[in-house]
Amino acid sequence: MESIKNLFKKNISQYAMLIALVFIMLFFQILTNGILLVPMNVTNLVLQNAYVFILAIGMTLCILTGGNIDLSAGSVVAFIGALCGTFIINLKINTGLSLVLALAIGIAIGVWQGFWIAYVRIPAFIVTLAGSLVFRGLTLFILKGLTLGPFPESFQRISSGFVPDILARPKGALNGTALIVGIAAAALYALSQIRRRVSHRKSGFETAAFPVFIAQISFIAAAIMAITVWFARYKGLPIIFIIIGLLILAYSFFTMRTVPGRYLYAMGGNEKAAQLSGINTNKVLFLAYVNMGALAAVAGIAFTSRLNAASPQSGMNFELDAIASCFIGGASAYGGVGTVIGAIIGALVMGVLNNGMSILGIGSDVQQIVKGLVLLLAVAFDVISKKKAR
Repeated sequence: MESIKNLFKKNISQYAMLIALVFIMLFFQILTNGILLVPMNVTNLVLQNAYVFILAIGMTLCILTGGNIDLSAGSVVAFIGALCGTFIINLKINTGLSLVLALAIGIAIGVWQGFWIAYVRIPAFIVTLAGSLVFRGLTLFILKGLTLGPFPESFQRISSGFVPDILARPKGALNGTALIVGIAAAALYALSQIRRRVSHRKSGFETAAFPVFIAQISFIAAAIMAITVWFARYKGLPIIFIIIGLLILAYSFFTMRTVPGRYLYAMGGNEKAAQLSGINTNKVLFLAYVNMGALAAVAGIAFTSRLNAASPQSGMNFELDAIASCFIGGASAYGGVGTVIGAIIGALVMGVLNNGMSILGIGSDVQQIVKGLVLLLAVAFDVISKKKAR
């Protein structure tokens, strides 16, 4: 029992929002008469919010450095979309090469903003606010205020395509590829956790009680299988879901298991102490924004592919959705606290609220009010819990 309490206390924000997510899903599942968790709607929920998941991952790294945020992300999404439209539709450049160019430009944007923030030390709020205006203006200039589309099928498949069923099962049967991926992912997760526990025990680190450890593995493995079965009941695994999954795995490993990743937490916890420890905090801050530029480009590609058009209005308030997802998922407004998984949970909370209220026919005005209140309560919870810890 003590192990469970300690585990919950160490991850109180993240676990609290995970429990809240479950209750929100059950709440809307009942109110919508079961429509919310219909396999087709679950798939659409992922496809519609793919850009939020991607941006939230990048925003998490920025927030970890000390509560810094990127207000230009939405404009960069629109700018990258405009460039993709120009490259692919107007200039007839190969889709693969166009994607490489778009990613390179996203990285260049990150380098540009990271330089002013990390080395000139202009506040991130100001630099990215300026970037928001600049890249929105460039988007309008490139598109001349018009929407550009449609895109070729090869580009559309990024956000609307599905991984083929390698088992070639009959129509109506569960998608075999999704089931295989689910079993493999659950097994790999369980093995990695067992190896980590063995390693920690050999090194003399404290570990959770064995029943708690088994319960944690079983819960996560069951959740992985449930998600993949849900996809298998529709069309299988969306390609964008695979991309998001790989990003979550890569960034979770980077932030939690690598030395450069721990530098982000050290800098956010106390930058002066991090500098005295030999950490190049300017470089850490710079790379966080370079990464944000790259992921904003990925989100721009994903959203433009989903929309099947490059629009001057794309990306409006996307950065606010990403920032809200991070804070709802347990990131601290002061930096140094937060996880990639937490940001994804926060994004799911926002996505389920949007989707559930839309199914019920609730207007966008009320949706905005509800999301604003949820964000306020999440940050208030973080602040109050920190005061109690002192």
